Amino acid sequence: MTKNRLEAFSDAVLAIIITIMVLELKVPHGTDLKSLTPVFPFFISYVLSFIYLAIYWNNHHHLLHTIKKVSGSILWANIHLMFWLSLVPFVTGWMAENNFAPVPVALYGINMLLASIAYYILQRIILKIHGKDSLLAIAIGKDLKGKISPVLYVVAVISAFINEWIAGIIYVLVAIIWLIPDRRIERIVNNIQE
Repeated sequence: MTKNRLEAFSDAVLAIIITIMVLELKVPHGTDLKSLTPVFPFFISYVLSFIYLAIYWNNHHHLLHTIKKVSGSILWANIHLMFWLSLVPFVTGWMAENNFAPVPVALYGINMLLASIAYYILQRIILKIHGKDSLLAIAIGKDLKGKISPVLYVVAVISAFINEWIAGIIYVLVAIIWLIPDRRIERIVNNIQE
């Protein structure tokens, strides 16, 4: 399998996940601004999850630009990542439906933690196949963002049982960390192509 086919498959899965999430948004029953109040938790959850999925799509896109060959282990690691991302609509909806109650908020964090671990596994398998001198190895370096995110998810999951808003703030913080442009892979790939 070529990396183009793997990328197309992953893009399609993520597009379907986002479509499922947007279809879960409830339309308010009224025409005034007050009628938006009951759907506000769904909208906020959707925005956060959409941002997370966009971050994964963007980083996955750059990750695949560093590979030259696709192995069976890369395929399985990629499917593993897609599995955890495919649960995002479920945990997003459950969290919103229950007005950010502790258990759904914690499960949201567990899902994000498992997705981040799956991404890490995919990254490690690519590094194993392509070597320590590969484009990816050079680009990611110490990967501080990749190491701090799972720790923050664990803190958020625990925090959900103390105060679910603290957990929510941590989820937003992780998203902000990843929204700050990370051009390591892009820079390396562009330098090679020039």
